[in-house]
Amino acid sequence: MAGLLFSGQDRQTGPRGIVDPVGSGLAGRTESRPLAPEAAPIRIVLGPEGRDVRLSGELTEGAAERLAGLLDAHRTVERIHLTSEGGLVDEGAAIGALIAERGLVTYVPDYCVSACTLAFVRGRERLVLADARLGFHAPYETDSVGSEFAVDSAPERAAYLAAGVRADFVDAALTIRPDDLMIPDADTLVKAGVATGIVDAYRFPDSTLDDGDTPERVRRVILHDVPLLDAVEAGAPGTVAPIAAWYLDGYHRGRPEGEAVDGVRRMAAHAVARSLADADPAALDELGRMILRAMQRPNPDRARVCAAAREGAGAVLTRPRLDRTQLAAGRAILARALGLRPAEDSSKRAAVEALAATGSAPPVPGRGCSALRKAFAAALARPVPESAQALRPLLFPAPPARLRPPLEASALPP
Repeated sequence: MAGLLFSGQDRQTGPRGIVDPVGSGLAGRTESRPLAPEAAPIRIVLGPEGRDVRLSGELTEGAAERLAGLLDAHRTVERIHLTSEGGLVDEGAAIGALIAERGLVTYVPDYCVSACTLAFVRGRERLVLADARLGFHAPYETDSVGSEFAVDSAPERAAYLAAGVRADFVDAALTIRPDDLMIPDADTLVKAGVATGIVDAYRFPDSTLDDGDTPERVRRVILHDVPLLDAVEAGAPGTVAPIAAWYLDGYHRGRPEGEAVDGVRRMAAHAVARSLADADPAALDELGRMILRAMQRPNPDRARVCAAAREGAGAVLTRPRLDRTQLAAGRAILARALGLRPAEDSSKRAAVEALAATGSAPPVPGRGCSALRKAFAAALARPVPESAQALRPLLFPAPPARLRPPLEASALPP
């Protein structure tokens, strides 16, 4: 059975590998499983302080043996982070047996698909991030021409049931065709007994770079999370490097993912705000209108936009889930602002950073969302350039002390 597969899917190139949209309900959503010519190679490494192991990539032959050697050499390991698109059933089962034998906690920070789930369910505790994805389908084999066909799933069914997974969930999972995936949401995983708990991103050390911690990989992660930094980098080369260095150092030290993301966004927001500080009045007026439209939009994102707007334009433009229109508008405004100053004057820059640090801009009274919208609307009712002057305290307020990232001196933007 060494050739029996439970998935051959390739991890995507984003910072958090995308498998399929998260489904809902006990059976979850079924999605076609995209196949790539090559799957990510297996990577098994010891995490910070020797308390966890990071396993990522395809479960190829010998993966369990490698994991056993690492666990034998490091008896302090308590937890294993699993980020895998699946692979050989025998390897998934063998890794699961090791996990059960050593009493390890299993944790999925991103995705664990197919044969990987056989390892996950053997954990003493089985924990997932709220947006983590576990994918299930029937096991399969491939014939001489590469076609997939389902095979007897009785051994997998027995393994899931022995781990305490509900029978109706197992039956639903193993009826999924080999070229599809069932991806339930985290609550369903807990109700079905697949997972024992849901944790937030501040609980465990960051696993985002488990499949590679090279400088190029770190840079891709940051630009994926904060795409507008590429526009800043185009006008101010070297902006991303110190942020990436800080992020990579934190990964090696075991900084939780939530803290790492918060810090990157704060540093990125500072860089964006600094790039906008010398924008012409028309660009600032356009930026103010974009932010006001986002705060007025009647959808669940409005509260997050208002919260970001209280911190300033940099926080608005670096918040997660910007839509395409907002990204395009942000890039255009940043390009215009940076085009005004191809060679930044150091004394001017020092003055801008001093303003950001000391908060000399006056606060807006009653800084709730309604008051903030009214303040933006009042500023924008004035003609340009008066509107830009009125907008500056709103676009570049001083960040509260509690929001400043714990920047090491070596990681400060140049």
